[in-house]
Amino acid sequence: MCKNCLRFAFVSFWLLLLSSCITTRKVNYLQEPDNIIPDYADSLVYEDYRLKIGDKIYLRVYSTHEETNALFNSPMMQTSTLTPATDLYSYTIQKNGSIVLPMVGEVIIAGQTIREAVRTVESAIEPFFLRDSINAVCTVELHVLGQYFSVIGGNGTGQYPITRAKINIFQALAMAGDVGTFADRSKVRIIRETEDGTVVKMFDLRSKSILNSEYYYIEPNDVIYIQRLDEQFFSIVNMPNFIATVLSTVSLGTFLYRILLVPKKN
Repeated sequence: MCKNCLRFAFVSFWLLLLSSCITTRKVNYLQEPDNIIPDYADSLVYEDYRLKIGDKIYLRVYSTHEETNALFNSPMMQTSTLTPATDLYSYTIQKNGSIVLPMVGEVIIAGQTIREAVRTVESAIEPFFLRDSINAVCTVELHVLGQYFSVIGGNGTGQYPITRAKINIFQALAMAGDVGTFADRSKVRIIRETEDGTVVKMFDLRSKSILNSEYYYIEPNDVIYIQRLDEQFFSIVNMPNFIATVLSTVSLGTFLYRILLVPKKN
C-alpha cells in the first residue's frame, strides 16, 4: 500500500512539474489566433477624450491684442519659484460643466473634446479683442492635467501619467516595465469607469488580433490588472532551470525510495 501511494505521488509530481514549464507559447505577444488564443472582432473605435466634471485643465491665451493678453495672462499669473506654471494657468471644471474665465464668466466645456473646447473658449473671448481691432488674432492652448492610468501586478505596480492623446496597451505596459515572466497574459483585465458605471474588460494579451480590437487603447483612469500564472510555483523558465529541478526531484525520490521501500538488512 505504501509502495503504491509513493508511486502515485511520484508520477503526479512529475506530471505537475512538466505542466509547470513556462513556454514561449505562454509569454509571446502578437501570436496568430487559433483554438487556444482567441480571435477578437475588428472593433477598434478610438474616440477623443471628452472633458468631464472635476477635470483640471491647463488654459493659456495668446493674442496679438495686448489688452487680451493682459486680461488672461496678467503679471499675477506669471510663474514663480514656488508654484508650477501649470497650476498658475489651470482651471477646474465645475459641477455645472463650466470653467470661470476673468471678465468672461462661465464657459461650458464639459462633454466636449479638446478641439471643441478650444473653439468654445476662443469664441467666448473673441468679443474682447475684436471690439478694438478687427485684425487681432487670438489662439488658445488647452489640455487636461493629471491624467493617469494604474497597473496592479506585473513588474511595475503603480500609477503612470498619460503624456499623449493615444496610448495603447503595449505602450502602457512598457511604461510599467512589462508584465513579467510569470504574468498570465491570457487573462489581462482593464477596470474602466464609464458613464454607466464601472466595467471590467478581460482579454488575451498574446493575440495578434488585439491590434484591431476594443482592448487596444487605454483611457484615463484605467486600471490594468495582471494576475500571476500558476506555474510560478516551480519557476521553470529555461533548460538549466528545468535540469536543476529534475535532478533535485530525482535525488528526493531516490532518498524516499530507499527509506520507505528498500527492506533493511538484519
